[in-house]
Amino acid sequence: MSMLESARAQLDSIRDRIDISDETWKILDTPKASLEVSIPVRRTNGSLDLYKGYRVHHNDSLGPAKGGIRFHPSVTIVEAQALAFLMTFKCSLLGLPYGGAKGGVQVDPKELDKHELHSLSRGYISAFYNFIGPDIDIPAPDVYTNEMVMGWMVDQYEKIARSKAPGALTGKPLSRGGSLGRDDATARGAYYIICEMVKEMGKKPPEVTIAVQGFGNAGYNIAKLLFMDGFKIVALSDSKGGTFTSSDSLIPDAIMDAKQQLGIVAEMYCEQSICDAVEENIISNEELLEMDVDILIPAAIENQINMDNVDRIKARMIVELANGPISAEAHIALSDRGVTVVPDILANAGGVVVSYFEWLQNRSSYYWSIERVHEELRERMLVAYHDLKGVQKRHDVDLRAAAYIRSTRRLAASIEAGGTKEFFERK
Repeated sequence: MSMLESARAQLDSIRDRIDISDETWKILDTPKASLEVSIPVRRTNGSLDLYKGYRVHHNDSLGPAKGGIRFHPSVTIVEAQALAFLMTFKCSLLGLPYGGAKGGVQVDPKELDKHELHSLSRGYISAFYNFIGPDIDIPAPDVYTNEMVMGWMVDQYEKIARSKAPGALTGKPLSRGGSLGRDDATARGAYYIICEMVKEMGKKPPEVTIAVQGFGNAGYNIAKLLFMDGFKIVALSDSKGGTFTSSDSLIPDAIMDAKQQLGIVAEMYCEQSICDAVEENIISNEELLEMDVDILIPAAIENQINMDNVDRIKARMIVELANGPISAEAHIALSDRGVTVVPDILANAGGVVVSYFEWLQNRSSYYWSIERVHEELRERMLVAYHDLKGVQKRHDVDLRAAAYIRSTRRLAASIEAGGTKEFFERK
């Protein structure tokens, strides 16, 4: 089952629990627009390469589309459609005035030098200029894109527009209109949810063991925030593998420092692994997922927990910091076993929430303090979480189903305000 099929299956699971128009289901099942382009890049050796670029608008009934841009070899139009689908429901769930979008380029960015990456970034904006904008679709960073890439992109947008438009993209450098707190927003949003759930369980942080799969921006920051709060981080991994401890806690900053200080940082992307930074207690990603911990945080890529390994998952709670890390079938198996899963459309929503704050600041030209950003993020995340708990109780469903029920109702109210068959049919 593809990521898109899995996302649609999760929506299908709540169809008999809410009364909305058949036309609304049709609209939510189908992307509004999908665009594929070829982006030319003149390589440093003089040759010309063409890279496939994608941008998808899933639904914009609540406002302009919003979604990241990723540079990765596995990027496809189907993946972009799946991620745009998730963004639609994520924005609705958090009460943001946005629809869902996603895009990317099919490329291994580690094979490009800085000049080539710069050219590719500007080329993406040139290709999609008429498809994006502060009132149409506001891109943001995603896998292998960062604030530097966003800075190049917004500069290219403004060159074409011949006017300043900082709100055209989010996740920018502070000097180009970025927001304080955007760097760790995805992790911090999940951190607030985890702290609230642990408090409800009557536990204290030192009593809770945590494993994090994925030591990129989100994985590193969630591990760091939880460690600073006293949680026991017992395992960390990246794409090449990881490390674990059988006593006390790993120190995320120490591991990141060791990883970075190994010396070789190729252009913009670190080539080193956690495996290179530690000499013992090596663990594979598969082994980390199957550890006996209180909380497992998949923060890497999709479909990491599936029907091949779901029976070996021992964690009591899973917090989906990545998009779609659990397949639809595996989610059902986990739910049947009583495993609590905090769904991606809630758990990793901190990034888009602070992107929304950045967009607001750009439009008003009034910039917030870090304290205000953190407090506003915390409030929005916890309001959404407690809202879901109410839906969960009323419908006797798990948190993922509750999330789709809540977000679908908001979307349906907006879509059906324009009229449905029931309104237009002749009596």
